[in-house]
Amino acid sequence: MQAIILAGGQGTRLRPYTVSLPKPLVPIGDHPIIDIVLRQLKTAGFEDVVISTGHLSDLVQAYCGDGSKWRLRVRYVREEHPLSTAGPLRLIEGLEENFLVVNGDILTSLKFEAIWRDHLDSHPIATLGICQRHMAVDFGVVELGEENELKRYTEKPRLEYHVAMGINVLNRKCITYIKPGEALGLPELYLRMQTAGETLKCYVSKDFWLDIGRPEDYQSAQDRLAEDPQAFLSDAN
Repeated sequence: MQAIILAGGQGTRLRPYTVSLPKPLVPIGDHPIIDIVLRQLKTAGFEDVVISTGHLSDLVQAYCGDGSKWRLRVRYVREEHPLSTAGPLRLIEGLEENFLVVNGDILTSLKFEAIWRDHLDSHPIATLGICQRHMAVDFGVVELGEENELKRYTEKPRLEYHVAMGINVLNRKCITYIKPGEALGLPELYLRMQTAGETLKCYVSKDFWLDIGRPEDYQSAQDRLAEDPQAFLSDAN
C-alpha cells in the first residue's frame, strides 16, 4: 500500500509559525503534524510513502529521513516550482495501481484504511474524502424576487455543506490527465477527469477533521489532541 503526502506548500496563512518551519513540521502537542500522519499511515497498513516537498524541503527530509523510525519506507520528490496538489504526482516514479494522497497539514481521526477499502471495492478513478461542515450566519438573510419583492427572510440561518478533507485515493490512470510540469490542483484534476467521463466517488466521513491552515485552527488542533490523544495516536497513553 502506497501513500503520497503533500508537504510542499508555504503555509502563508499560518504565519508566523511557518516563517522558519514548513507547515508539516509545526508541532501539535509534542508531535509535528507530519509525525501524526506517518503514524496513522503505519497503523493503517501503508508501507511505501512518498513525500512531495517544496518550501523548506531540507527540513522535512531531515526530520523524516528514510522513514525507519516509523517502520516505513519514505522517499521524496521536490517541486522546483509550486505545482499545487495534483501536479507533484507527475514527478513520482513507481506509482502503484492505486495510492492514497493526503495533505501533510491535517488532523483527523479518520482511519485511512476505511477510505482505501471503499475505493478498492467500488473501482472509481478517484475517491474524494469529504465531511460535513456547518456555518452559522449572524444576520437575517433576505432573498429577493425579480422585482425586488421579498421572497424569503431567514433569521440567522445555519448552513450545511460538504468539504474536501485533503484525503484521496487515486488510480494511476489519473496521471494521464496531468501534463508534465503542470501546476494543477486536485479540484481541477477531478473536473478534468469528470468531463472526460471518468467515474469519481466521494467517501463521506463522520470522523473529526481539521485543516490546520489558520492560527485559530491550529489552536483548535492543539486543544483536541490534548483532549483525546488516542483518537489520533494509536500508541498514545
